[in-house]
Amino acid sequence: MSTIVFIRHGETDMAGSFCGHSDPELNLAGKRQAIRLAGEAATLEIEHIYSSDLRRAAQTAACIAQRTGVGVDYCPALREIHFGLWEGLRWQEIEDRFPEEADRWLREFPLRSAPGGEAYADFTARIENVLAPLLKGSAERTIAIVTHRGVMRYALTMFFGFSDEEAWTKTTPYGAVVITAVRLCDCEVLP
Repeated sequence: MSTIVFIRHGETDMAGSFCGHSDPELNLAGKRQAIRLAGEAATLEIEHIYSSDLRRAAQTAACIAQRTGVGVDYCPALREIHFGLWEGLRWQEIEDRFPEEADRWLREFPLRSAPGGEAYADFTARIENVLAPLLKGSAERTIAIVTHRGVMRYALTMFFGFSDEEAWTKTTPYGAVVITAVRLCDCEVLP
C-alpha cells in the first residue's frame, strides 16, 4: 500500500481571487501554514515531494523538504488551471467586467474556459499525465504532492473516488492536507 499526501499551498495576498498561473509568494499567514505543514509532514515518513513550480507551492514544499530532509521535484504540470483574463480578479470584478462571459462560464463549465484561459480538458489531461505515472510508480512508499486546490479536487475525484462535495470541502483551507492510499496490485485507490 502506498500513501499519497496531497497538500494545498499556504495563503498568499491573492487569497479570494482567481489565482491560476499568477505567481505570488506566501504571505505571513502562508509562511506560518508552511511551518505547520512541515511539522505535520515530519510525522508522515514522506520519502519524496512533488510540487507545482509556482512560488506559493514551491515555498510550501521547500519548507516541508527542509524539515523532513527529502528531495523535491518541481513540476509545471502541477500548476493550477490558467484563468486567462480573469487572473487576479475576484468574482464580483469578473461579473462587473465580463458579465456575459461570467454567466456563460457558470452555465457551461467545464466546457467553457475563462476568456484567454486554459481549457478544462487541457488542464485535466495535464494533471492526469503527471499523476498517473506517480501513482503507478509509488509502490510501497509515501509521497507528498504540494499543489493547488483545483489540481487536488480533480485528482481526488478522478483517482480516489471522492465526491465533488467532499473534494471541495477537504481542499478549502490553505494548507489543507488530504492523505490517500493506493493499492497497486489491483489499482484500487482508497480515500
